Amino acid sequence: MQELLTTLRRLRAPDGCPWDREQTHESLRPYLLEEAAEAVDAVTEGPEALAAELGDVLLQVAFHSVIAEEAGTFGYADVERGIVEKLVRRHPHVFGDVQVADAGEVVVNWQAIKAAERGGQPRRAADRVPTALGALARETAAQKLAGTAKGGRGGVRAALENAPDSAEGVAGVLAAAVAWARSLGVDAEVALREHTQARLLALPDPEEE
Repeated sequence: MQELLTTLRRLRAPDGCPWDREQTHESLRPYLLEEAAEAVDAVTEGPEALAAELGDVLLQVAFHSVIAEEAGTFGYADVERGIVEKLVRRHPHVFGDVQVADAGEVVVNWQAIKAAERGGQPRRAADRVPTALGALARETAAQKLAGTAKGGRGGVRAALENAPDSAEGVAGVLAAAVAWARSLGVDAEVALREHTQARLLALPDPEEE
């Protein structure tokens, strides 16, 4: 990690790379999303691909850390320390004397500890679902927060029959499809990503000019 940070500091130096020197937290946002998405794809592509893509994600963490280091706001050590402290704090059944019966209790405790970290103040639903998530993933999270019942194939059929020919109608059908996916234990975001990737791979290669 220190070698990676040193490399980035060199790239950001006055005589370093012009492109790297121009980057900011804001300009790097699409790259962080892209690299995270590619790492998700690599899970099914084998260990070598996953290791490579996780390296690209780590690059983004280091990049942001070096930019913040230059501004004097935080450094990589703060990032690392913060996540270690959080993991220890939120796993009292491992690092403390709390007893849990199963994974369900772990989740309940995790949520309680998160709430305590905020001083007991609940967060708005809109603040609990990242806006940068894929649309299907956000709808899945929204349905869970709202306690929306899991739907079935019939719900999708009804949504299709009653939907107006508009963006709102399409959104309603997609929301019904997400509810159907939840009833099957299927992650709608991942399912559609894999479906789209299979279609793209099946397309013929462009003819060489």
